Amino acid sequence: MISIKKIIQESIDVKKLILNDKELVKRINDAAKMCVKSLKKGGKVHFCGNGGSAADAQHLAAELSGRFYYDRLPLNAEALHVNTSYLTAVANDYSYDMIYARMIQASAKKGDVLVGISTSGNSANILNAIEEAKKMGVKTIGMTGEKGGKMADCCDILINVPSSCTPRIQEAHIMIGHIICEIIEATMFPR
Repeated sequence: MISIKKIIQESIDVKKLILNDKELVKRINDAAKMCVKSLKKGGKVHFCGNGGSAADAQHLAAELSGRFYYDRLPLNAEALHVNTSYLTAVANDYSYDMIYARMIQASAKKGDVLVGISTSGNSANILNAIEEAKKMGVKTIGMTGEKGGKMADCCDILINVPSSCTPRIQEAHIMIGHIICEIIEATMFPR
């Protein structure tokens, strides 16, 4: 039988590990600062992920381009997968592994930020996007699970949640994403 309390406790335990990891907390803050620096210079924050991570990417882009806590001007942020005609055409004509790299080529510019979200850190389409972003002078933030996968070696900032359990990683990713959005909003539009 599934224990609801056990699942909630596991989620709390992962968040406590994050809370007590000074270096990880610093990297979360550094990621927010990187986004602020780009946005203040007219840059854009691009998000990408697969499955639940794609949903998180879209959610976080909306927090910035819409609003988070309060009314303010919109910020330039977008999830790279929201155009399904583009997505299916590129997946069909090239490969699924190229969907995000080609969108970065089309819409990113030097000084922008790419946030790649992958619980394993090994998603080929996200790795290709990071590689393309780096060629273009786009800063990269990777949100992964504990080991970071291949993304550990290629992101400017790695936010690796201390867990190997996909649901717990995803729960922490949205918490961390919300923290980053709150810092960005409060810095860009202080009250």
